[in-house]
Amino acid sequence: MDISLNGYGEQVATFAVSGEVKVGMPVKISANGTVAPCVAKDKFCGVVLSLRGGYAAVQMAGYAKLPYTGTKPTVGYQTVNADGTGKVQVEATGRLLLITDVDEPSGTCGLVLA
Repeated sequence: MDISLNGYGEQVATFAVSGEVKVGMPVKISANGTVAPCVAKDKFCGVVLSLRGGYAAVQMAGYAKLPYTGTKPTVGYQTVNADGTGKVQVEATGRLLLITDVDEPSGTCGLVLA
């Protein structure tokens, strides 16, 4: 049996969308009740799960799998932020999050949003 963290502590909220937001992208709060794409080094509030009619379902907590760029994350607590292209990156500034798994061939990492 494989280990799975999907669904762990998941919390989802609905926001209006500003800009070119895509499913799977880390986003930031840009105005009251509105999310937008992150630029490089932004702290992100969550990950877009779905889009419909100018609104996004944004996962704010729980396990998420995201593409990364730059330095390969390692499991454990890492400081990460958005890279501005829909991926996350390990940086000196950002959010301290628990990295639970890293899939180097696919360029993704699993993390727990807090």
